[in-house]
Amino acid sequence: MTEQIEQVVEVKVRKPSVQDLPGVGAATAEKLESAGYRDLLSVAVATLGELCETTGVSESVARKMVNAARDSMKMGFETGIEVLKKRELVQKISTGSEGFNTLMGGGFETGAITECFGEFGSGKTQIGHILAVNVLASNPDAYAVYIDTENTFRPERIRQLAEGVGINPEDALSRIMVARAHNSDHQMLLTEKVDSLITEQGKNVRLVVVDSLTSHFRAEYIGRGTLAERQQKLNRHMHALAKVASSHNICVYVTNQVMAKPDQFFGDPTASIGGHIVAHASTFRIYLRKGRKGSRVAKLIDAPALPDGECCFEVQGQGLVDRG
Repeated sequence: MTEQIEQVVEVKVRKPSVQDLPGVGAATAEKLESAGYRDLLSVAVATLGELCETTGVSESVARKMVNAARDSMKMGFETGIEVLKKRELVQKISTGSEGFNTLMGGGFETGAITECFGEFGSGKTQIGHILAVNVLASNPDAYAVYIDTENTFRPERIRQLAEGVGINPEDALSRIMVARAHNSDHQMLLTEKVDSLITEQGKNVRLVVVDSLTSHFRAEYIGRGTLAERQQKLNRHMHALAKVASSHNICVYVTNQVMAKPDQFFGDPTASIGGHIVAHASTFRIYLRKGRKGSRVAKLIDAPALPDGECCFEVQGQGLVDRG
C-alpha cells in the first residue's frame, strides 16, 4: 500500500505596494519612495500636483495612481462603532502630574498634535523633556524624536528626569533621537525623516517633539509681504506632522512662541504665532503661563472632546508636581 504524503504549501499573500499601481515602474517607484510615498495610503491621500512634481508623470497618470490606491485601500465611510474600535488603540502619555493628566483626559494623546504656547520660561520645553522620559519609562522598546530648533534640548535634564522615574539614564538617552534644525526647510525635512526611522530602521517611535514650531518661520519670513508664503509653508509642515501622528499612532508635541497684541486693552494680550493655520491643525491646544511663587498654570483652550479647564503645577527636579 502506497502512502501518499500530502505537502501543504503555505501561500503568502503579498501586500500590495506602490509598484503595483498603474503607470509606476521601477524608476517612478524609486522617486516616490525617496519623496516619502512608501505605501498606498501615502499615495491615496496625495494631491495630483505633488505626484506630478515628485515623479514627473502627467496629471492623467497621477490621477490613475491616486484612484487605484484609493480603491485598494477601500477609503470611504465607516460606522461610529468602527471608529470607536480604532480609538481603543490610542495611548496616553503621562505628564507625571495628576492634575495635568486629568485636564488632558488621562495624558497626552497619541495619533494627535498637541500644541503648547506661552511666553519664555512658562515650561514648554520642560514638558517636552518630561514627555520624552515618561514615554520611554512606560515602554522599554519605545523611542522619542526631538527636533530642536532653538538649542534647548539638554541631555543633563534627561538624566535627571530618568533618575526621577527610575529608569537607566544612559538607556533613556540612547532611545531619544535628537536633531538640530538649522532652518525651516531643514525642520520640514527632519519631519519626513521620522517616517524612515520607523519604516526602514524599525524604531518604535511613540513621541515626536518639535521645540519650537515657529522659531525659524518667524525669523525667515519678516514683514507682511511674506506672511502668505510663510503661512502656506507652515500649513504644509503641520499637515506633515499630522500625517506622521495618524499613520503611526504617534504623539506629536509642538511648542509655540507668542506675541503681544498691543491693540488689545482688556484681557490677556498674549497670542500664539502661526494664527489660524496652527490653531486648526492642532488637535489639543494648551496655554502655559507663569503662576505665583514659581508655579505654572496650564489652560486647555481647545480639545475635541474635553471641557476647557486649567491646572496648576510646579516644575521640579524629578518632573511635574501638582500645586493646589
